[in-house]
Amino acid sequence: MEENQDINFDNRIPLEELKQTVENIKQELSKVIVGQANFIELLIVALLADGHVLIEGVPGIAKTITAKLFSKVLKTDFSRIQFTPDLMPSDVLGTSILNMKTSEFEFKKGPIFSNIVLIDEINRAPAKTQAALFESMEERQATVDGTTYTFESPFMVLATQNPIDQEGTYALPEAQLDRFIFKIKVEYPTLEEEIQIIETHHERKGEQPETRIQTILDAKKLSEFKSKTQAIVVEGKIIKYIAEVVAKTRNHPHLYLGGSPRASIAILNTAKAFAAIQGRDFVIPEDVKKAVTPVLNHRIILTPEREMEGMTTEQVIEMIVQSVEIPR
Repeated sequence: MEENQDINFDNRIPLEELKQTVENIKQELSKVIVGQANFIELLIVALLADGHVLIEGVPGIAKTITAKLFSKVLKTDFSRIQFTPDLMPSDVLGTSILNMKTSEFEFKKGPIFSNIVLIDEINRAPAKTQAALFESMEERQATVDGTTYTFESPFMVLATQNPIDQEGTYALPEAQLDRFIFKIKVEYPTLEEEIQIIETHHERKGEQPETRIQTILDAKKLSEFKSKTQAIVVEGKIIKYIAEVVAKTRNHPHLYLGGSPRASIAILNTAKAFAAIQGRDFVIPEDVKKAVTPVLNHRIILTPEREMEGMTTEQVIEMIVQSVEIPR
């Protein structure tokens, strides 16, 4: 009896409402979006883990529309920025304009001042504009003309990029990639899903997909869910497991660059969110395994030899996970 004294079931975190809300969001989005269950789940997990998401995939596979509809199920502000080679930092952050009546400069906020910000083709803008996002993504604030403006919560950046058409694009620097909690690679649908996509589009008869989506979650409830997610129990052996996986990326023969401590923290926060959406108030190794690939695949760089052989970062991550002993 002695050994069970430290277990107090009154302290369990109530997660039923959170779990049900996540299911409702998935069902709502599935009215329009076909076969992107993993993509949608990772967006929800990133939201609970307070992270930004990089979405990669060829044109026409519903990257933008999924991000747009995802913002619709949340009762929050949404803005979309199309990145182009001539986009300036002031086009994103905003600019000071002279008010002729008062003869004083007034700050006109840019589209980054929103809750869910969709950045289309982030790799099309020059480095200076991408750098303007650094502070926004990390600190949730923007400094313009020496004045700092804080963003309202929640603040989440969803950025898309096209891996095929690289003409006129600027590669995102590693420091910026590290600011994204996930890189989600969106694949082509299966044949069955493709048929369903065509049928769903035909049934809508020109009706806009947004009109079918209902709001599920407001900012206040989201903040409450985030607090519960942060409170999820993580045992020492799970923390050691995360550290061992990330440490192995730093001295792996197939890798030129490994994960940083920011990657370890991202895996921890993601694993907590995976546990929360299952209605579980403690992290298990499976949660960590699910988190590892989307968190690490944009943070590690293959050696040139392995890249030439056609090896992928996902394959190396799988090798590393297989080589680290799972805590019991």
